Amino acid sequence: MSDVSTSRRSWLPRSMASRLYLIIFAGLMLAQGLSFALLYMERMQSATAVMFNTLEHDVGTSVAVIDRLPAAERSRWLNRLERDNYFYILGPGEPGKHLATDRSAYVVNLIAKEVGPDFHVYGNTIAMSPEQYQVHFTLHDGSPLTLQVTPRMKPVASWLPFVFILQVILLLICTWLAVRLATRPLSTLAKAADAMTPTADGPRVSQEGPTEVARAAKAFNTMQDRIARHLKERLHILAAISHDLQTPITRMRLRVEALDASPEQQRIIDDLHELEHLVREGVAYARSAHGGSESPVRLDLSAFVESLVFDYQDMGRPVTMSESVAATTTVRAQALRRVLANLIDNAIKYGGAAEVQVQRVAPDVLTVTVSDRGPGIPEGELEQVLQPFYRLESSRNRDTGGAGLGLAIAAQLISSIGGELRLANREGGGLQAIITLP
Repeated sequence: MSDVSTSRRSWLPRSMASRLYLIIFAGLMLAQGLSFALLYMERMQSATAVMFNTLEHDVGTSVAVIDRLPAAERSRWLNRLERDNYFYILGPGEPGKHLATDRSAYVVNLIAKEVGPDFHVYGNTIAMSPEQYQVHFTLHDGSPLTLQVTPRMKPVASWLPFVFILQVILLLICTWLAVRLATRPLSTLAKAADAMTPTADGPRVSQEGPTEVARAAKAFNTMQDRIARHLKERLHILAAISHDLQTPITRMRLRVEALDASPEQQRIIDDLHELEHLVREGVAYARSAHGGSESPVRLDLSAFVESLVFDYQDMGRPVTMSESVAATTTVRAQALRRVLANLIDNAIKYGGAAEVQVQRVAPDVLTVTVSDRGPGIPEGELEQVLQPFYRLESSRNRDTGGAGLGLAIAAQLISSIGGELRLANREGGGLQAIITLP
């Protein structure tokens, strides 16, 4: 059933704006076309009725005039009696066939009734494309007279098609304006929803406009506030618990260190160190949720990354910069430095060396890539490792003592400065951490 309904809708455009354009414009054009067709039919019927009435009386008068004129003067009056769709011939006319259409037979009968039986009226068809027929008369002096008719009717004025084209253009403009006004709030709402992240306050949607739009914008803003309050409350609880745990852990470590040295004492101290590390990372994760209080600054991204690489090289660490492009962007410098340091440290730890690249993938999009030649990460877990407290059961995390918050903190910080962090396995082995910045 779903396949059938999907196939029925497959011809429709995907966007709501396009569907509204199609529906409104098709409806208006259908109504306009129907109105034009009705007007054309009405004008055709009116023109036909007027033509028959005019033809009937005009021909009767003209034949009577020609009949009363002397034979020598009749030819001089023919031009005066000529009309757009018929003219007179002094003579028997052309041979033809029986009248081929009901309309021509009707016209001949009207003329015969108007002029009377004395003129022995009859008609014949001489052509069909376009239709031409002749009406033959015999005047009182025995002379033949022929009326040649070529039916041509202009039920509409010549300027009417231009008016119709102008109306279509006006309909297009009005349809575009109506759809734009109707869909603009939806586009604004969609952009606000895309910009809303757990780590940053999203843009507020304007509550101006029609009642329905204002209600939807108000509901969205309220939802955004509730989500922000909920997340801040959870992060505050995490930070408070992690901070408060540091004091009892310190007391426990001091008491254990005061005991006599033994293998059991050392194991307890190691566990307390691991617990302290977990608590510190918990506090760091909570603080990273909003990028801290650091203000964004505009900097040369290539020079910034290059200076960080040089710092590692000065310490004798295996870090290289393989590609760089001149580019500037607005970021929180300390947050970005912390993220890059975390990713470079991971690359050195699990791959033995780190390779850094700065690239421009679009006119307004930059990427910083940190690559290694380590064991990589299974494809099904590339996104999960960015979640807090998620640890891989593989060689990348074996015996590291980590809490599974390093990449989560990096992803939080990058999101807080308007960027995105994603992981991908490298061709030939290894991992790539790709930071996308606007």
